[in-house]
Amino acid sequence: MEAVKLEIRCPQIVNGIGLEPDPDWSFKSLLLELDSLEKKLNLSSSVSLPFAKTKSREIYREKGANRSSNAFVMRVSDEEFEDSEGENEEVRDRGIVKAARFNCNEFYFSSSDDDSDDQPCLDVQTYLMNEVGLVESALYELTHEHQLGVKEEIRNTISALETDLMNESEKSSSAHTKVEKYREARREVERKFDVQYQRRVAEGLDNHLTAVQRDHELKSQIEERKIRSDAAHEEAKRREKALQEERLRQEKAKAEAELQAKLKAEEANRAALEAERIAAKEAAEKEAAKASKANTSELPQTEASGGPNATSSRVENDKTNKSELAGNMLRAAESALKLERERLQKLKELEEINQSPRSSSNQNFDSTGRLIGRLIRQISGNKDKVSTQASELVKIFNNPHCPQTISIAYFAQKVVSNCESPSHSAFACAHVIVLVTSQFPQAMDLVLAEIHRACIYTVPKHISYTKSAFESKEAYWKVIGYKEDDGKIESTTDYLVRLESYMKLYGALVQTEVAGCQNVHGLKEGWAWLARFLNALPANMYTAVALYAFLQMAGFALFRKYRSQFMKVLNFISENFLNALRSQDDPDLRPITSKIQYYLEGKLFLQEPEGRTLQSSLLSNNMAPESDYHGPYHQQSRHFY
Repeated sequence: MEAVKLEIRCPQIVNGIGLEPDPDWSFKSLLLELDSLEKKLNLSSSVSLPFAKTKSREIYREKGANRSSNAFVMRVSDEEFEDSEGENEEVRDRGIVKAARFNCNEFYFSSSDDDSDDQPCLDVQTYLMNEVGLVESALYELTHEHQLGVKEEIRNTISALETDLMNESEKSSSAHTKVEKYREARREVERKFDVQYQRRVAEGLDNHLTAVQRDHELKSQIEERKIRSDAAHEEAKRREKALQEERLRQEKAKAEAELQAKLKAEEANRAALEAERIAAKEAAEKEAAKASKANTSELPQTEASGGPNATSSRVENDKTNKSELAGNMLRAAESALKLERERLQKLKELEEINQSPRSSSNQNFDSTGRLIGRLIRQISGNKDKVSTQASELVKIFNNPHCPQTISIAYFAQKVVSNCESPSHSAFACAHVIVLVTSQFPQAMDLVLAEIHRACIYTVPKHISYTKSAFESKEAYWKVIGYKEDDGKIESTTDYLVRLESYMKLYGALVQTEVAGCQNVHGLKEGWAWLARFLNALPANMYTAVALYAFLQMAGFALFRKYRSQFMKVLNFISENFLNALRSQDDPDLRPITSKIQYYLEGKLFLQEPEGRTLQSSLLSNNMAPESDYHGPYHQQSRHFY
């Protein structure tokens, strides 16, 4: 009998879901997969299945046999088919149900991970191979119908979901398409806007560059005109400055010539006065030889020889203007008054000379005065500092942009006014004065004139108070040097403090000696001042303060030079000046009287005053003797005489 070829194929794709991941499965692999599915169903099912297969399928083929690439094919002969139909009828008569065929189209496979969809196929395969009873067959049919109903509901639900999903997908696609169209439209609009904006930016940039170029050309023209105008202005200023400098040089040369002539005349007058003093001394000596020698209260007379003897002889023969009348106000030596007049006259002439450049020049010289004042305020008791400050002052005097007469006038004013500063160092300031005046000798008389203006006791002279000569005490105080501030006269204590500071500067100046430099107002002038002071001035509060301040600063140097002569002067002070102070019985005089007495009895003149020896910032200078100090002043000075 011709064999009937029965081919059972399971669909590869149901509703877009693949049933067989691997289409080349072998029969052995298929059976193994079915067993695995049955086990999973048995484990996952909460109700036991009565017809579940408990024994795995046996494979009768040889292990490792290769499976052809064709689909699974079942062949049955006609005889076997007819026999099988007969057997099926017998079975039905007995009440036994037997599956007739194996068809995969009856089952629905989904893409879900749930393995329950494969259960009917497995159950059918199980009952195809095992015979069951009527009850079991009926139960199976009910179970199968229930499963089919559930599957139908699931398929309907899935179909509805798929339909909704497709609708949503279509809606999403439509919306996405609309969004894309809208995006393209916006891009096109933005592109047009960008093109317009770039066009406007290009136009604006072109306009800006054109305006900048135009402004640059205009500024260039303005700068060129300004440069030409400045050049012309500078040329005019240079010419005017050259004319002013030439005029100043001419005026300066004229002034220097006049001052040089005056200086020569003054030197001649001094020589004549010295000759007169010598003649007067000789006449006085002759008269003294004839007169009585009982006048022991006078200062000791010495011969007209060199050193202290010549100085003491000059002191003895100084004519005083003491009036025998009690009403005479001015008490001073005639020679001292004459020197004061000469110095003040020089200062007055200098001020008149300075009026011309101040009025004719547009330049303001106050900056020079401030610079000189700052240099003087910075003076301290240090050798290097003193040398530096003096060098700077000499440079200012030689500065061609400021007349030398103005610089020297500023120097004289500032060095005297600085005495009132609390940080003032009299010895250091005196060193600077000596170093500067050694290069500019004419400045010394101007400094002394300023000191005489500030303090009359540096002359020395004293003005006594009389009601007939002064309207009030305040008027008298103003004459002797009291300061007035906002209509109020300063106190006597403040005045005595200033008096002491001026006298300390003067005492430090006369005793200052600098190697390599000449002090034109040295110890000789200090000795003369002391003699004039004791011969002419009365003993009172003002003169006592002045004398004590002078001895503090110059007593040490005077003793080293004059020795016994200075001791005689100190004895005169102790016997006459101090007794005159004590005789007044004034309580205000007791402190200053005690100070002078302590100075004499304690022999403080043997001790070097504090600050007299300048300190050095270098150890090597500290080890060097005082005589090795030399100031750097060897350049030629430019005199204004």
